[in-house]
Amino acid sequence: MTTGEKLAMLRRQKNLTQEQLAELLNVSRQSVSRWEMNQAFPETEKLILLSRIFSCSVDFLLNTSPEKEKNSSDITAEGCASFMRECGYFFLATSVEDSPNLRPFGMICAGENCLFFVTDKRKSVCMELEKNAKVSLSGYQPDTGKWLRISGTAIEDTTQKSREMVLSEYPVLYQKFPKGQEIFMTVYRICLDNANIHLR
Repeated sequence: MTTGEKLAMLRRQKNLTQEQLAELLNVSRQSVSRWEMNQAFPETEKLILLSRIFSCSVDFLLNTSPEKEKNSSDITAEGCASFMRECGYFFLATSVEDSPNLRPFGMICAGENCLFFVTDKRKSVCMELEKNAKVSLSGYQPDTGKWLRISGTAIEDTTQKSREMVLSEYPVLYQKFPKGQEIFMTVYRICLDNANIHLR
């Protein structure tokens, strides 16, 4: 996707006309039109303003290397975990009595084509997952405009291997669950073989 195509796409996503964007940038509508048709290129100062208006990086606007479209079969558990970590956090949605419950999570890792997340057994999410193990995880990267959503079944994983993996990935868990409280650390896994994945 070229810089012009990205500008046109981002402008439409913000529901801005070329005139409105031109006003925000203090340029003519014709300048915006030329940028979008790749007949001219915004100055550095305007690129910085555009990145602020569209909540994306200047690098995203400038990077014109073709992106390979991915479908679910191309996406690995490691790729999903990496994407979610780059978001800074992800959202976990559970369903309680046919009503969704959404909460932010921060720790996720991958292994054996499964995703693993950690919570505290004393939290309500554990009770909700006991009643209904169907969940959705989602994350959004404002710099790239991409989002990832995974729907599947979260199963409690009581193996020592999974505990060691998450503790190795997130040593801060030793502080969160100090000696005597490690019994409250609960690891869940979602196998991607049985999950629906959407990356856009």
